[in-house]
Amino acid sequence: MRSDPGIGMAPPPLRARQPWTPLLNAALHLAGSAATLVRHAESPWASVTFSGTRHTIALGFVGLDGVAAAEAFIAALPEHEFAIAGQLVADAGVTSVDHALLPAPAITVEIELLLLEER
Repeated sequence: MRSDPGIGMAPPPLRARQPWTPLLNAALHLAGSAATLVRHAESPWASVTFSGTRHTIALGFVGLDGVAAAEAFIAALPEHEFAIAGQLVADAGVTSVDHALLPAPAITVEIELLLLEER
């Protein structure tokens, strides 16, 4: 009879929940239903007094309605108040905007956000 080496062992500690899921939800909500997630990247960030994460998010918008939604998103992002539990969005800005006309009008908007851990 074989014994399972995991029996009687304590489970591994759970990682603290990372803020990227609510951040992506908030960004997509702000962008509206015309937006689709193209990519997301996260990297640690720290200064002498603060720690957090830097997020790069690319959102795609297609069609004339999508282009209008992208333009509204670009205008709204810098002043938007994000509500992420335990986090403060210290900086949010557009880093690039790529336009395409064919096969349909489309815009890809890349944004960068700095999240600081609230203490």
